[in-house]
Amino acid sequence: MAPLIDSHAHLNFPEFEPDLDQVLSRAREAGVGMIINVGADEASSARAVELSESYPQLWAAVGVHPHAAAEASPRYREKLAALAANRRVLAVGETGLDFYRNLSPRPVQEKVFREHLELAAELNKPVIIHSRDAHPRTLQLLREMRPPRGGIAHCFSGTSRDLDAFLELGFYISIAGPVTYPRAHELRALLKDIPADRLLLETDAPYLSPVPHRGKRNEPAFVRATYQRVALELGMELDTLARLIQGNMARLFWPAKP
Repeated sequence: MAPLIDSHAHLNFPEFEPDLDQVLSRAREAGVGMIINVGADEASSARAVELSESYPQLWAAVGVHPHAAAEASPRYREKLAALAANRRVLAVGETGLDFYRNLSPRPVQEKVFREHLELAAELNKPVIIHSRDAHPRTLQLLREMRPPRGGIAHCFSGTSRDLDAFLELGFYISIAGPVTYPRAHELRALLKDIPADRLLLETDAPYLSPVPHRGKRNEPAFVRATYQRVALELGMELDTLARLIQGNMARLFWPAKP
């Protein structure tokens, strides 16, 4: 059986401080061989890098989530660039726009998002996108700035039109636990429209636990339930899906030299 990959988790968050070793042990037992630990602000980005140096299972992404955009320090971009020099850092993010909660003013979110896209281009790294109730503006900015390595539309929940737009921009589409929810008929229907070579799966731990773990703190071991449901919907063996996603991750983060 090929190892499972969790393309987006936050084991750098306080929720995992008491039992991180046990969480990673359960992930290994569930067959999870790789986890991208994603920063949401300066401190959690630094923590993601620190953990990636201690646990071979973990890799890192560094960024400031739109919720935290207003709290970013004047030198945050410089700090992220320094962190991203570490070989364990695969991407810039998560970054983007959240017009659902608006915890940071929209102009500030857009400014910080633009700066992340500039940084991703300078570092030649993919970018991990958060977009909630903001797909039209997110896509508009992506079209304007065209990050050269593309990236990941994390925890995708858009329409078929949004899906086509992200794909046209070269993005991979990451599906999270909500695909297992009883009412997620539209999201499951979209699975067949995602090209096989652009699909990724994630937990977004500690959030969005899949069925049958809803109500619990999410953790990377639970990504297996998402793999199982997606494999069922696509009429695929679990090992086939795992190998497919393993190949997608390799192309995105370790592209072959020309």
